[in-house]
Amino acid sequence: MELRDLKSFIKVADYQSFTKAAAHSYLSQPSLSKAVKKLEEELHVELFDRSTRHLHLTDAGKIVYQQGQKALASLSELNILLDELMNIAAGEIKIGIPPLIGTLFFPDIARHFHNQYPNVSLELVELGAKLIGKLVENGQIDLGIVVLPASQVKFNIYPFIEDEFVLYVHEDHTLSKKKAVSLSELQDEKFILFSEDFTLHDYVIKACEEVGFHPIVSYQSSQWDLIIELVSSNLGVTLLPKSIYSKQTNSNVKIVPIKNSTLLWKLGIITKKDAYHSFALKELLNMLEREK
Repeated sequence: MELRDLKSFIKVADYQSFTKAAAHSYLSQPSLSKAVKKLEEELHVELFDRSTRHLHLTDAGKIVYQQGQKALASLSELNILLDELMNIAAGEIKIGIPPLIGTLFFPDIARHFHNQYPNVSLELVELGAKLIGKLVENGQIDLGIVVLPASQVKFNIYPFIEDEFVLYVHEDHTLSKKKAVSLSELQDEKFILFSEDFTLHDYVIKACEEVGFHPIVSYQSSQWDLIIELVSSNLGVTLLPKSIYSKQTNSNVKIVPIKNSTLLWKLGIITKKDAYHSFALKELLNMLEREK
C-alpha cells in the first residue's frame, strides 16, 4: 500500500466525488480513479458504493477511511516530533559521572542545560570511571565524564577540566602545619582511598609507587564525603583534587599543597566512537565545550 494512494482515497471520500476531489487537488480524475482502484485490488475489497450519484463508503471503505486518517495523523505527528527533536525541544541523555565529579559539576551542568532545554531530561548514572567507560563503550549511556587518559580507539574524547591534587589531613596532624609536603613524606601514613572501581584508586597508588613506596591503605570507599569524614575523624589522610575542599563542611579538615607535584586531575568527556549522537547530545557537548 502506497501512501499517495491512501491520500487519494481519503480525498475522494471527503468530497464523495472523483470530479470534486480532482478539482481540489493537483491530481486528475483518472489518476484518482486509478489510485483508488489500485488500493481496492491490494486490499481485496470495494471501498465505494458506485451505484448512486454520489459515492458512498462501503463498510470496508469506512474502516479503511478511519484507519487511514489515523495513519496520516500519526505521520503528521512524526514530523512534528522530529522537528522538536532537531530543535532540542525534547529528548533524554544518559550521563555517567563518578560521584566526586558529579558533586562538583553535575548540578551546574543540569541547571544550565535545563534553562535552555527544559524538555530534555538528563539521567545521571553515578559509578566509578572504569565502569562508566564500559557503559559508554557498550552504548548503555550516551556520555561519561571520566579521569583521563582514556582510550582514543574506543572513545571520542573532549578535554573538560584540570585541577591539582592536594593532601587532606586532620588539623591536629603534624603535616597540617606545613606549607607543602612531598609525596615521599607520606610513606608511613595510612591512606583513605576510593575503591578499586575508581580510576583515582590506581592513580594515587601509582603516584606513590613512582616516588618509592606502596601506600598503606586503611579504608576504601565509593563516596567522597565518607572519605572526608574519615579524615575528619583523624583515621588517615587522602589525596583529592583541590576543588573538592570548598564542597566539604568539616572545619577540622585542612589541605596541604604537594611539593613539585605532577599530580593533576584531568577530566574528559567521552562518547562512543562512531556512535550516533542525538541532537540533544550534540547540544549538550557544545554547551560543555563553551563553559569548561
